[in-house]
Amino acid sequence: MIAKSGDGTSGEWAGRRVCVAGAGVSGRAAARVLADRGALVTVVEGRDGDEQRAHAAELEARGVTVRLGDGDTLPEGTELVVISPGWRPDAPLAVAAAAAGTEIYGEVELAWRLRPEGAAPWLAITGTDGKTTVVRMLARMLEAAGHDALAVGNVGTPIVEAVLEKHDVLAVELSSYQLYWSSSLAPLAASVLNLAPDHLDWHGSMEAYAAAKAKIFAPGTIAVCNDGDPGAAALAGSAARRVGFTLDVPRPGQLGVVEELLVDRAFTADTQREAAELAALADVRPYAPHNVANALAAAGLARAFGVPPEAVRDGLRAFVPDPHRIQHVAAVGGVTYINDSKATQPHAAAASLAAYEPIVWIAGGLLKGLDVDDLVRSCAGRLRGAVLMGRDRARIAQALARHAPDVPVVDVPDTDTGAMDRVVNQAAALARPGDTVLLAPVGASFDMFANYPARGDAFIAAVRRLEGDTRDPGDAGTGAGTGNGEPG
Repeated sequence: MIAKSGDGTSGEWAGRRVCVAGAGVSGRAAARVLADRGALVTVVEGRDGDEQRAHAAELEARGVTVRLGDGDTLPEGTELVVISPGWRPDAPLAVAAAAAGTEIYGEVELAWRLRPEGAAPWLAITGTDGKTTVVRMLARMLEAAGHDALAVGNVGTPIVEAVLEKHDVLAVELSSYQLYWSSSLAPLAASVLNLAPDHLDWHGSMEAYAAAKAKIFAPGTIAVCNDGDPGAAALAGSAARRVGFTLDVPRPGQLGVVEELLVDRAFTADTQREAAELAALADVRPYAPHNVANALAAAGLARAFGVPPEAVRDGLRAFVPDPHRIQHVAAVGGVTYINDSKATQPHAAAASLAAYEPIVWIAGGLLKGLDVDDLVRSCAGRLRGAVLMGRDRARIAQALARHAPDVPVVDVPDTDTGAMDRVVNQAAALARPGDTVLLAPVGASFDMFANYPARGDAFIAAVRRLEGDTRDPGDAGTGAGTGNGEPG
């Protein structure tokens, strides 16, 4: 059974001593909402810079106590800790709270408990890759059906504020960190899009990472499962209702692809004999097999909420892809240049590499301890060449030597502001007409850039200089986006 809405009033919060761990976007939102309900809120934050002091002044004006420069000590008398998603379970404050028997959960869990009666249902999405794309596709489909829908969670409005507003439905993006610090979420429908090793330094093991993702499914939640990813699909367990999506012709109970169409055989009146045409493959932008899977996941969640087929199509047509995700930059001398700077780990890079052939691959960055052998083995036959940059480029070079010894590899050790120009020029020298130069770095960006959008913008600018176009990368809608780095 889907859990009922919580108490969005001040009754249960007045006078309660709450520690909010972290003064980022979600932490500040939680502090504001709790203070407005009469809680005695103390925000603790390990950083103490100009930005943090400005945020502290804003919160203190609302009666919140802010402690900067010390994120380790649990305030005396704390009855509840609301922890920001990046904080690990072994953080000193979290350990102290657990030892004291103090309840601890995250902003998403707080949002769920704060929902007033009649609050909007949640359609929730998690997965190693594709979360933001799917949640935005889903929001466009819901809007095309005439619903007041909002994309929240890891994107957009802080969810703890959104649940107190009037909306028909929320499309909720959830990271493994947010799910770890949650316990009672019960979305109307939910999907784990895919599952591959990531954030293992945070979770400690693949099993723990998967267990956090699985918390998105509650008794009564409609599970929209990727039948092309057995590991992700298995997390639905014994869901009361299971709907699959596939890139193949769908069976009853699935959404899938028939010739050039996206088709639903899960939400029709007679799934044995009826299929609903949802959209054309041409409506999926940018086109790539993994993005078709994204569109089917969004369609499954939308259909679970009762969205008609034509709204799925109209939503896909209205969807504007975020930058730095398999983004076409230019064609120069018959060579296509694609920016997928968001591909910050092997699973994401594999999806991007599978969409093109032949490829000159630009890769490198911080691998975060992840293995790239399987990735290189799977894409070796598609590679014309590779240009490597960043701190962990030697590990990628070693994998290429093992699994693609005939592929020419260029090492670019530079880390200065002109490094990307040299990388792109080397890739252009390896490429032939008809090839694709693909930035799918497989590593995080922080060794050379502020974040993955900055890395993508550097690539765009370098390609434009190659073709003699001196526009700023932010022109024509390809700017740095709103993210603050690699996904959580």
